[in-house]
Amino acid sequence: MSETMLSVAGLGHRYGGANGHLAIADLSFDVRAGELACIVGPSGCGKSTLLRAISGLITASDGEVRLRGELVRGVPSDLAVVFQDYSRSLFPWLSVRSNVEFPLRSRGLGKAERRERSDEVLEWVGLGDAAAKYPWQLSGGMQQRVSIARALACRPALLLMDEPFASVDAQTRFELEDLLLGARKQFGSTVLLVTHDIDESIYLADRVFVLSRSPASIVRDLPVDLGAERDQIATRQSADFVQLRSEVAQLLDVRTAART
Repeated sequence: MSETMLSVAGLGHRYGGANGHLAIADLSFDVRAGELACIVGPSGCGKSTLLRAISGLITASDGEVRLRGELVRGVPSDLAVVFQDYSRSLFPWLSVRSNVEFPLRSRGLGKAERRERSDEVLEWVGLGDAAAKYPWQLSGGMQQRVSIARALACRPALLLMDEPFASVDAQTRFELEDLLLGARKQFGSTVLLVTHDIDESIYLADRVFVLSRSPASIVRDLPVDLGAERDQIATRQSADFVQLRSEVAQLLDVRTAART
């Protein structure tokens, strides 16, 4: 059994004080080392709030988050986040290589090691020839590859992803999903990805946490046994995939109906 990488216990968050909006309520789950877990739920259910609380970007009103057993207070140094809005997460005045190297400076890495890491991950995500370009010279899909490369260069214990492929076209989305699966295998990454796309969550995940509408709580912790090697056509056409998709859709629909 793999060690627990992330532990979330009794997490809750309310905006605006005691009488404010309750975004998430009493969430508890674990993510094991090397696991790729997806959080799926209806729009506005509190998924992004949950991710911000896990990352230490906000302090939750209740409960606790532990990374490798250590209580999260502020943003952990061995955690990286990939956001949906890639165009705002990259510095347009820095080259692709400099964008990837930027977070490595605060980690005390020397120039040679920063260059080695950036070149390695850029080559791996298929952007080795674009290192000297600027983000605004790249397509949206390529910019998101830069964001992923920057996160991987940090070699994080945990990679958090907030709707990372929502702003690209369908074909690019499939390519980036497969890139993520390859990165998880290549770098042994532990990944927690938030999405509202049911098919994406099942295609990518070892486990899917299905959330209710706001205030978010976990409806089901669903294991996904589709094998380590996945294919955009064959996997999505398999009977197991169709069954899992139907189960998640029903869970979301039943929960929505119960709260309206």
